[in-house]
Order: sequence, then structure tokens, then C-alpha cells
Amino acid sequence: MPEGLIAASGRIEGERIVAAAKYPGRVVKIMAREGETVSVGTVVAQLEDTTFQSRVEQARQALNGSEAQLRGAQAALDVTQKEVPMAINGADAAVSQAQAMSGKASAVELQARRDAQRHKDLFERGVIERHRYEQADLAWQVAQADVKAAQESVSRAQQGALQAGLGGDKVKAKQQEIGALQAQRERAVAAVAEANAILGDLVIKAPATGVVLARLREPGEVVMPGSAILDMVDLDALHLKVYVPESKIGQLRLGLPVRIYIDAQPDQFYTAKVSFIASRAEFTPKEVQTTDERVKLVYAVKLAIDKNPDHKLTPGLPADAVIRWKENAVWQKPSWK
Repeated sequence: MPEGLIAASGRIEGERIVAAAKYPGRVVKIMAREGETVSVGTVVAQLEDTTFQSRVEQARQALNGSEAQLRGAQAALDVTQKEVPMAINGADAAVSQAQAMSGKASAVELQARRDAQRHKDLFERGVIERHRYEQADLAWQVAQADVKAAQESVSRAQQGALQAGLGGDKVKAKQQEIGALQAQRERAVAAVAEANAILGDLVIKAPATGVVLARLREPGEVVMPGSAILDMVDLDALHLKVYVPESKIGQLRLGLPVRIYIDAQPDQFYTAKVSFIASRAEFTPKEVQTTDERVKLVYAVKLAIDKNPDHKLTPGLPADAVIRWKENAVWQKPSWK
């Protein structure tokens, strides 16, 4: 080649795109054919989903049960929140009423005691008869019993007020119960989402736009997590991999212009750029023929193809390349002798 040009040959390659399974299962259907172009997100295969459909249904039933429990607990809380103030007001009213009755009983007892003492004095002086004194004394005893009963009523009313006051604790307990049920519901929602996600992952979609190179699995086969189902490549992002002798590698740099030729189109070239230069030399690969048999060490170089109209370039296709490392060098087709 003239000064400023480097000729090299190699095979066209592409970045491998793999449509793989995330979960184990039996392949039910494969929708893509070899050579077919599929867009990103296109469904290309389906795994058996009967078991996971059951899991989704179980998760939904658990969610429904959790939501029903939550609704019941919320209804009970609403009732309790209404009942507690009413119970407290009723208990306070009962205490006030009991205290009033106790006060009244105490006043009656005081008067009965005075009457009994006065009748006793009159009886001892012989002013009144015994039965009148005994009647007054009996009335005093009855009044004392009424005071005791009234005091017991006050104690019971106060105890009821204390019990009613615990209604706030009941409200808090039910609120805590609702919090626990809400957490349970959130876990159920997450379980449904996870089950649906797994079910969705049983539908294998193309991770990127590309052409199907090979169907690696067929319907009826069982795949494991990570198993590739389709092997694809993006025909709009191809590169030619060539090997440059050690003696010429120093003339290369990233971004240099390249022209690529294939045997099927001898009068046409494809433009490309140097996109990768290996940092280490390697022995000449057996499948690569070089013009200088004395050269033992070469560097791998990737030439990114700018455009691939009509997708005539495909992985594995042999091609020749001319790399121009001097700007004023005149382009020339490679000629291997």
C-alpha cells in the first residue's frame, strides 16, 4: 500500500444481544425466526406460566383478605372513637349524680342524728315515751345505712369513670392494630407485584433491536435462569476486527478514517473509523493470513462501520479494510498478492 495507508483483513462482528430467561421453565412458544429483525421490547418467546398464575391468584386472595381485615379494623376503630367520649360523659354524669345523692344522704343522716340525740335527752328526762325515742333512733340508723349505700354508689361510679377513661387506650390499641394490618397489606401488595413481575418475566422480550442469528432453544425444552433463548445482533452497530502487524501499530490512532470492501460488492466501500486498538500484542491468529510471514506479533483493531444500508453486512462476513493514517494519502483499494 502507498505511504499513509494500511491494509488489513478480518471478519465482521457485532455486539451479541441475548434474549434470556430470568426464571426456570419450559419453553411454550418462540415467536421469532432466524434472520428476522425484531424491535426492542418485542415478545420473542413464552415460558410455561401455569404455576406462576396460581401464585399470582394466591397473592391476590391474600391481599383481598388483608384489605378486608383492615376495613373491619377501621370500622371498629370508628365505632370505638364514637363510643369512648359518650362512655366518659355518661360515667362523669353518673359520678356527679352519685355524689349528689351521697351529699343528700349525709344531710339526712346529720338531721336524723340530731333528732335521735334530742329524743334521747327528752326520753331520759321523762318528757317523751320510749317508743318515740326508739323511732328517732331507728330513723338515724336508716339514714346511716343510706349514707353508706350512697358512698358505695359514688365508688362504683368513680370506678366506672376510670374504666371509661381507659377508652383512650382502647383507641390506641385499635390504631396500633390498624398499623399492623396496614403493614400486612403492604406486604401483600408487594407479594402481588412480585408475582406479577415474575409472571411478566416469563414473557421473553427482545432487550434491544436486532436480527435473530440463532434460536438456541425450541418449544418443549426446559431452560434455567440466565439461559439464552435467542442469539441476536444489531446490524446497525457492526465492526470489522482486523489484526495489524506490530511494525505498523504505531501509525494508528482512534478515529482514523477507514474504507471497507467485501467480495460481493467489489466496486463499493463502506466507511468506518478506528474505534479500538488493543494495548497488548498477540500471536497471529491461525485463521488470519498475513502478507509477511515473518511477522509473529499483531494487534487486534476494531473498525466501527458508520452505516450498513439494506443490512448487507452481516457478522462472520470476511472483508478487507484500508486505514488512512496520513490525511493527504490517496485512497486505494487493497490488493493482496
